[in-house]
Amino acid sequence: MENPSDSSAAIDLSPLPGKQTGEAVQRLVGLMQRLLAPNGCPWDREQTLQTLVPYLVEETYEVVDALAEGDVSDHREELGDLLLQIVFQSELRFTEGQFGIDDVARGIVEKLVRRHPHVFGEVKVGGADDVVSNWAKLKAAEKAEKGKHGALHGVPRSAPALLRATRLGEKAGAVGLDFPDADGPRAKIDEELRELDEARARGDKAEMEKELGDLLLAVVNLGRKLNLDPESALRGSTDRFSGRFRYIETTLAGEGRAIADASMDELDRLWDAAKAIERQAGDTRRA
Repeated sequence: MENPSDSSAAIDLSPLPGKQTGEAVQRLVGLMQRLLAPNGCPWDREQTLQTLVPYLVEETYEVVDALAEGDVSDHREELGDLLLQIVFQSELRFTEGQFGIDDVARGIVEKLVRRHPHVFGEVKVGGADDVVSNWAKLKAAEKAEKGKHGALHGVPRSAPALLRATRLGEKAGAVGLDFPDADGPRAKIDEELRELDEARARGDKAEMEKELGDLLLAVVNLGRKLNLDPESALRGSTDRFSGRFRYIETTLAGEGRAIADASMDELDRLWDAAKAIERQAGDTRRA
């Protein structure tokens, strides 16, 4: 499974002095091989590439959560869990005679060397923007060599819909299919909302779903044109919603009541109180 065309082999990529070397990763590889051996773990031996998919997705999101919460210990632990999934899948592929963990590492090293000609070659760049532009050109050329054409190729269909919409908009914009500024998607939001209302008035559920999707796509494009990350924006909103809900729930529970026992006016007042507490906390952090 060696790659004889690895052009990075002649480049000294030894770990720098004072840095960690990745030596411990070998122990993880050895551990995984033991678990998958005939006398290893029955559960691990029953797993397939398909059964591991939910764990891969879950561990990825747990890394993101640890980052968002700023918990260094959790971040380290969750990265380990994610690394385990990479080693696990690589070992399963090795048993098929396809590739192993060394091939995975070798492949990404080769790709990164190839896409950094300003570091490992003679290409000159003026800054980060030039690096991004050159990266995109190199990536497109690699895809063309593999017979993968089209500006939107490479955005995974299984990605979360909000993230996928953002990436598709970015890629379309990179080749010229885009609104010139934020006014375009803002007007589109009004148009799509009007069409959603019309479908709702007709009671056409299929059309309502379609128009709702178009509305959400327009909102994503507005965020993109404003240089705002829709994923982060929505995550912040859902976090605020959860915090306000917990405040209402806790306040009413202290009175021996449930949310269902409160009137809408009372719930509105509690919601506003939760928002006021958020604003006060925000002012305190900025002070």
